Order: sequence, then structure tokens, then C-alpha cells
Amino acid sequence: MAGNVTLSRKIIDYAWQVNNFRSEIERMINNLAIHQIWMDQAIVLAKEVGAMGEIPVGAVIVNSFGEAIATGVNRKERDQDPTAHAEIVAIKAAARLLQDWHLTGSTLYVTLEPCPMCAGAILQARISTLVYGTDDPKSGAIRTVANLPDSPVSFHNLEVIAGIRDLECQELLQDWFKNLRK
Repeated sequence: MAGNVTLSRKIIDYAWQVNNFRSEIERMINNLAIHQIWMDQAIVLAKEVGAMGEIPVGAVIVNSFGEAIATGVNRKERDQDPTAHAEIVAIKAAARLLQDWHLTGSTLYVTLEPCPMCAGAILQARISTLVYGTDDPKSGAIRTVANLPDSPVSFHNLEVIAGIRDLECQELLQDWFKNLRK
């Protein structure tokens, strides 16, 4: 009888693990779909600004309720401002809207891995999650060239998800620069 109880307990434990694993997979698939939807919005913004002659980078900030609260695009040429990167523009817009520089609980979607300036602003704003499209092999400060979120200078725990719509983001930038050189 004791052997049957032990076996039954093992079966229950195994079933619980399988169910938890299945739930985790379902949660991950759902999150991936949500990340892709918001990245698609950032790509639309990037395409629009690229057509205006700016480097095509778009950003969307989503609050903890899943609502877009701010967007940003590169505006360096338009504003003649070297700090007018898509991430900075979106962070400023979100802070103005909320009347608070703490963007805790929000997610920033951006088509290109942030540079050191933008990575610093993301950390300073206390954004909870960063989702970016493609790596920046020249100045990426999240994972590619530098890793500011995990460095000793970072006092904030930033969740990072990279590679959402990677190919689309990469091709958008490559095509834009190819056309610029023609």
C-alpha cells in the first residue's frame, strides 16, 4: 500500500510539473505575440520617420495595463538635437504625460538596441522592461558592445528581451542606409 501511495505522489508531482511547464509555455507564447504587436507599432513609426530622412528608429512605451502611453522617433535632423533619439523622445513624452519621471512598470519597445545615452536614460527612468528589435554592432549598450544594465553603474534591475522582429528591424535599417548611399 505504501508503494502505491509513493507512486501516486510521483505521478501527481509529474503531472503538476507538466501542467506548470505547459502554462509557462502558453504564457511565453502569449507574451511573444504581445511583444510582436507592439514592435510592429515601433516599426511603423520607424518607417514613417525614415521616409522623412531620419534614421528609421521607432519607440513605443506601454504601461503596466498594456496601454501605449508614449511614442518616439529619431528627430536628430529635424530638431538639430543630438539627444533626440527615439527612446529619449518617448521617455520625455511619457514623463510629461504621467507628470512623473519614474516609469516603473512600463515597457519600452524600440527597433534598435539603445546606445549608451539611451540606455542610461532607460535606467534613470526606471523602465521595467526593454524590448528591442535588432542589435547595434557599433554602439549597442545593452548587450552587443556594452552591457550597462548589468554593469556596476546600474542601480536598477532592467528586464531585457532582444530580437523581437529582428529581421524586419535589421532590413529596415540596412535598406535605409543603402538608399542613403545611392
